[in-house]
Amino acid sequence: MCDILVATPDSTKEGIMIFAKNSDRDPNEAQILEFIPRQKHGEKRITYVEFPHAKFPQAKETYAVILSRPWWMWGAEMGANEFGLVIGNTAVFTKLKVPEKGILGMDIVRLALERTKSSREALDFIISLIEEYGQGGNGNYEHKLLYHNSFIIADKSEAWVLETAGNHWVAKQVKEIYPISNALTIGNDWDLASESVENLAMEQPNFSLAKYFSDRFYTYFARGRERRAFTYKKLSEKKGEITLEYMMQILRSHQVEDFEPSKGSMRDICMHFGGLTRPSQTASSQISELYDDLPVHWFTGTSLPCLIIFKLIYFEGGIPDLGGNPTNKYDPKSYWWRFELFHRKSQTNYKAYISEFAMERDQLQRRIIERERTVRENPYRGS
Repeated sequence: MCDILVATPDSTKEGIMIFAKNSDRDPNEAQILEFIPRQKHGEKRITYVEFPHAKFPQAKETYAVILSRPWWMWGAEMGANEFGLVIGNTAVFTKLKVPEKGILGMDIVRLALERTKSSREALDFIISLIEEYGQGGNGNYEHKLLYHNSFIIADKSEAWVLETAGNHWVAKQVKEIYPISNALTIGNDWDLASESVENLAMEQPNFSLAKYFSDRFYTYFARGRERRAFTYKKLSEKKGEITLEYMMQILRSHQVEDFEPSKGSMRDICMHFGGLTRPSQTASSQISELYDDLPVHWFTGTSLPCLIIFKLIYFEGGIPDLGGNPTNKYDPKSYWWRFELFHRKSQTNYKAYISEFAMERDQLQRRIIERERTVRENPYRGS
């Protein structure tokens, strides 16, 4: 399960695009935070990108990317490229059958980041993938989980939400704010749509994509509509004043004020694992500030943003040493797993210490943000 938010320059305090995502996965499904440089690929013969469920023709050149991806997967939950393009996907559950082999939504995110430069170019590229290749494959390592995808795609000046059901799709340009979760949101107010959706809309009065395609059972128990209502309310309350710090606050939020993990639910934005009724936890988080000259990307590189700080990443500086790529097994050398050990110990006494801990966390986060602002204002930062 996932939540993605975007606020356009008209809605943020600094007049910049801000993108944010919490990626929710199974509790042992560590995420790898990695930088992949721009690469040239063979031109003399057709080569393929091969991932567990499909393969796709390789490009002659792929752009530099920063990705947050499940350890076992080629594709990425979210990421950014060297041109300031950011993309994230979230699972949506529809009435249509999902093929067991195909291109995962996460594969689509990485393919688009590596091959396109702007939000509109990425939108068109993803649409072409969905129409020509379809989407499918198991999106889970330990058990079967088949789903279609919604995406938020943004660059410094334009953002789009793309929602799909099989080969059917609609796209809507974001004017101010837009969050998505694990449920289709667009009724009939799209800006672009597949021919199949346009035909359905002509045939049926008051056609709604969300109502027509949504699977009631999985959509209900994923609680995506409730989480989306919460994030939409939060963004609306600060429209025109949205900041990096406010986005962090939303990604760290829980639905009850006196929160402790035993009281958690699938309604939480910062999701804590809770057994059969709450099988996911937030595995990694990203916030991107898409400035004209130097986009800034903030990643946790760990689970549970309520217990960790967001790390500052510029493309020019790469990512910090995180101790090697994690898997689904505990590894004391891995930063993701070292934090996960702390997180799981804290579950038993979370309520006793969280107030003091959150105060220290916020103080440290504030110092890091202030340092970034100082670097940004220094005209000789690159010397």
